[in-house]
Amino acid sequence: MDDLNGRVAVVTGGGSGIGRGVALTLGAEGMTVAVADVQPSNARAVAAEIESKGGRALAVDVDVTSVESLAAAAKEIVAQAGGVNLLCANAGVLACVGPLADHSIGDWEYTLSVNVLGIVKTVDAFLPALRASAPDAHIVNTASLGGLTADVRAPIGAYIASKYACVGYSEMLRAELAREGIGVSVLCPGVVASNLTGTSAGNRPGAFGAQAAPRLGPADTAAPLAEQAMAAEDVGPIVIRAIRANRLHVLTHPRARRLVEGRFQAMLEDFDFAAGGEACFG
Repeated sequence: MDDLNGRVAVVTGGGSGIGRGVALTLGAEGMTVAVADVQPSNARAVAAEIESKGGRALAVDVDVTSVESLAAAAKEIVAQAGGVNLLCANAGVLACVGPLADHSIGDWEYTLSVNVLGIVKTVDAFLPALRASAPDAHIVNTASLGGLTADVRAPIGAYIASKYACVGYSEMLRAELAREGIGVSVLCPGVVASNLTGTSAGNRPGAFGAQAAPRLGPADTAAPLAEQAMAAEDVGPIVIRAIRANRLHVLTHPRARRLVEGRFQAMLEDFDFAAGGEACFG
């Protein structure tokens, strides 16, 4: 999907953070951007921001945990914009900061309901419209660098687990939709300046219990990444480059490569260990 001008994009979680940054960039590329968010005022503000710069946008109220809400949003967007070419399933939450032992079942259920099932439900809701637009169709699911490697200095275990699931889902989805001419990418950003924790707490339904204050241990004083936090607005151009090149993994912090290499090197060593066991017992 190379020419974005005149096409239609949907960005869930588009009212703040990375979603806002991506939405603004897509608007500047000439796309009509449906800014979808669980906070309608935030969606309206970003849509207005795009339009103030000469772009085209509409604001949509959506809850990605609700099949009914997503279905209504998809229907509204197709009716107003004429179709969907690009889906950025970006809505996400960080529901707990602290050791895994401190994660409540509510923390886990809230995290997975948005970061995993929310992505699945979003894709399911918009896939018919994307299929109608193929081969000018693409999906970008937002995961995290934490979906490729876990760092215990960042005590966000439920979040990490959810992002690993998002990466695996996206890789499978890409393989399955390639034959239909629909590209799939998974955005795996490093540290990006946003208010993810605060937003998560504000949007958290009461059924999942209250969000506990972050609890950090002595080892958590070191940042999990050496890079300084990237501005959310800087993520959009990277996403666009990846869409045009149909890249699978969209990475924002190349210097974090060593963390991923370390993970896979350890895995290769475990293969060597297994091979040694075969030699001993085979």
